[in-house]
Amino acid sequence: MTPRLRRLLQAKTPGGWVATIGIYALALTWLYPFVWMVAASLKPTAQIYNTALFAGDWTLDNFRFLFATADKLDRPFLQALGISALVTGTVTVSVLITSAFIAYALARLRFPGRKLFNDFLLLQMVIPTAMFILPLFVLVKELGLLNSLSALILPSAMSGWGIFMMSQSFRALPEEYFDAARLDRASLWQTVTRIVVPLNTSIIAIVALFTFTGTWDNFLWPLIAISDAERMPLSVLLATFSKQYGGYAGPVMAGAVLQTLPLALLFLLFRRQFLQGMALSLK
Repeated sequence: MTPRLRRLLQAKTPGGWVATIGIYALALTWLYPFVWMVAASLKPTAQIYNTALFAGDWTLDNFRFLFATADKLDRPFLQALGISALVTGTVTVSVLITSAFIAYALARLRFPGRKLFNDFLLLQMVIPTAMFILPLFVLVKELGLLNSLSALILPSAMSGWGIFMMSQSFRALPEEYFDAARLDRASLWQTVTRIVVPLNTSIIAIVALFTFTGTWDNFLWPLIAISDAERMPLSVLLATFSKQYGGYAGPVMAGAVLQTLPLALLFLLFRRQFLQGMALSLK
């Protein structure tokens, strides 16, 4: 929010009221598709397009269909939900561990090729991710990992963006902390886990949140790497179900709610960290 817009909102003037009303109108416009999705997931399919937003017969049958009947259509949604949780949790933990140690090396250690590695990180962040899809597919195929959970986890186990963000934060730490660690003969593991990490919880939380949301919502790579419905994450399984069984609009909306709910809860619980992360990314 710009300073001029903030002054307008705080001022009891016609311009301030117009700006406030405009912002609330935009917020409602943005929220409407999500409200419609939740309402549609709680209605019978026949009433989704024929009734008003909050009219019709409310039911949980669409969710029951996902967790029971959908298995007969070779679409195990409950299993896909577990796969999404497993892959997302594993990737997030892996990114935090690898980013913390590599960022510490970049920020506090001196070694040959350090500047070149840092420049490579910046270059990797600039290049669109889609450009790596084809070589990544060839590599995963040659390793025999296609159609496995390893194909979803290993390519995302490290994050250039996470390393860069943490290294920038680690550089700002006073040298006295590390002098004290060396006097106490602290190991690398102890230095990172007991000094660096506790002093940088905000940036670590930001990396964790963005990694979680990016992995949970990831669609393109799982769609390419996984062909077996029993190994698909929820995002891909929901898309294949919608394509083949488009007449089941209610269950499709219920699946979309399940896909969106964890991200919505994360945003509500950690919205301050999300906003901090957006500000740091823009900088």
